Parts: sequence; structure tokens; C-alpha cells
Amino acid sequence: MRQIHLTAKFHIQEGETEKFKSIAEQCVAVVQEKEKGKTCSQYDWYFNTDGSKCHVLESYADSAALMIHMGNVGELLGQLLQISTLTGDIYGNLSEEVQNSLQGLDVKSYSYFLGI
Repeated sequence: MRQIHLTAKFHIQEGETEKFKSIAEQCVAVVQEKEKGKTCSQYDWYFNTDGSKCHVLESYADSAALMIHMGNVGELLGQLLQISTLTGDIYGNLSEEVQNSLQGLDVKSYSYFLGI
């Protein structure tokens, strides 16, 4: 399995939800322009009812596609991390480059085993 799936889970600081949403809109615009239909097949943002938490469901063609994505939205992700904390889960057989890029982040990885 080459595809990479992940769930990014943000806990947003109190009073920062609107700013967070504004940055999220910029992220989606970048992905729409540079990645949709090429390297990214899913990039969906979900908020809980009070706006304090956001989960992003993402799917990429492979590790190289994920690295392209991280290059495209890296600066915006930095802005999100100034007003939120990030945890996450990533699924797939990750390249060494992706594994190294995740060091220092609270992201758990799961290697692909079996499926249809």
C-alpha cells in the first residue's frame, strides 16, 4: 500500500477559533490549487460544536505526495500551531523522509498490514 492517510487533531486555544478557521481556509485554497487531483485525494476539516477542536482527514498518493503537501502548507501549519496544539495518527508505509519530518510532533504512525 503506497497511499498515506492521516488524521490531524487540533485543540484550539480559547478565543482563537475564528483566526484558526481563517488559516484553515488558506490551507484548503493552497491544496485546492496545487494538490487536488494530483497528489491529495482527501483534505477535509471538521469542528466540534463549540469550535475548540478540529480534526483534518487527509489522504495522499504516497510519502512523496505528503512531503509536497508539507512544503505547500508548512508556513500555514506553523501559524496554526501558534494558536493550537496538534496530535495525530498517520497510516501507511512511510518513507524515512516522512518519518524524520514527524520527529518532535505528537503523531503516532501505523504501518499498513492487510486490506482489500
